[in-house]
Amino acid sequence: MTGRILLVEDEPSLRMAIEDALRGRGYEVSSAADGIEGERLALREGFDLIVLDVMLPGRDGFQVLRNLRADRLAIPVVLLTARGDEFDRVQGFESGADDYVVKPFSMDELCLRLAALMRRAEGGAPGVDGFGRLLRFGTVTIDLAARTYEHEKGARRGTLSGQEVGLLEYLLRFENEALDRFRILSDVWDPDSESTVRTVDQHVLKLRKKLEPDPQRPRHLVTVRGVGYRFTRAGA
Repeated sequence: MTGRILLVEDEPSLRMAIEDALRGRGYEVSSAADGIEGERLALREGFDLIVLDVMLPGRDGFQVLRNLRADRLAIPVVLLTARGDEFDRVQGFESGADDYVVKPFSMDELCLRLAALMRRAEGGAPGVDGFGRLLRFGTVTIDLAARTYEHEKGARRGTLSGQEVGLLEYLLRFENEALDRFRILSDVWDPDSESTVRTVDQHVLKLRKKLEPDPQRPRHLVTVRGVGYRFTRAGA
């Protein structure tokens, strides 16, 4: 896959490593080392995706992202940060992020996520409006930014917690893939928390109660025996 990517990262060694990884996969990469320059480049030039660090000199990534969205720049944005708690993830999504990668990360994982987002932006993922903020499957419509859901004809409606949104975003990222419960726990929950795989089970049950037409017979948040869970829009 090819495309133009803007990388905004102030750590020189990491910036160079990401640039090399992206160029090695055929992307054209421009970079900036602070938030002010990154925002200027994003608004001046036409990019297909932005990789944006949160802790930046001049202007932090959250503020840069809010400014870009306020200026109606609607290309996919992936946030990079060393902070992985729920508050930061929620703040990132509420600011308009499309994905959130916690340092340290593998270059392969980052590149896979970027490729998936670019396919979605090109219309490769049915059921998502804009850049992944409004999601439709089965009988439910979910506004990921507002953290609300509503079933057809208003049969059921309500709100999602920040952790539920984070879990759903993660399952969406790996749609139709069987995900191990320990992998979900490691990638979605704060490593310093006391959460266990039972916490994952409990949150999947909460999502089923809110999003499945029949929570007792889930069609979208499916249990994969001996492994964990799989998300599918089409239904089991």
